[in-house]
Amino acid sequence: MALGAILTRRFGFSDVIEVGSLDEALERLSEETEISVALFDLSMPGLRSPTSLRAVRECFPQTQVAVVSGSSSRRDMLLALEAGVHGYMLKSLSISELTTALEAVFNGGIYVPPSLADFSSDLAEKMKDVAPSFEQGDMLGQLTPRQQDVLDLLVQGKTNKEIALALGLGEGTVKIHMAAIFRYFGVNNRAAAAVAGARPHLSRQHL
Repeated sequence: MALGAILTRRFGFSDVIEVGSLDEALERLSEETEISVALFDLSMPGLRSPTSLRAVRECFPQTQVAVVSGSSSRRDMLLALEAGVHGYMLKSLSISELTTALEAVFNGGIYVPPSLADFSSDLAEKMKDVAPSFEQGDMLGQLTPRQQDVLDLLVQGKTNKEIALALGLGEGTVKIHMAAIFRYFGVNNRAAAAVAGARPHLSRQHL
């Protein structure tokens, strides 16, 4: 509520949309092209990997994406920033501090919590210590349950439209999940992703 009030009263946003999951957020972003800012909580249902935020950044380049989270974990901060978000704001910030952080983001900057900046000025070096392994055997462990569902159907040869119907999603949302899957495997087309996804992986969760 406080965040919504800041956005409308301090920054003049005419409409603030609240959603309950990553899938719902992706649906709204796909349907409403005029959304200028998207704020994500890392604990929201469906958002298990910062790579999902990277897919949002790539699919909606006109939208500023930032995290407002209760997690002060250095690893969470670094992975979110590495995914390309415009800022990482802690829920523990005061109203004035949150306003200042949002203002920095809206003015084209990237807000980084002071606690993170104190460690080192070299983000790349820090990422070497915390970035997850991108060995192919680990990749499926990083997919969200929904992305695993999409991959299962892709491996079966389903089209985006068929996947959307099967999972009750919009085609735009399926495309975003597909972009995340491509990035996990380091591929750029459906065929390569299907081949990679069909290989056995010990880390894969079967439902």
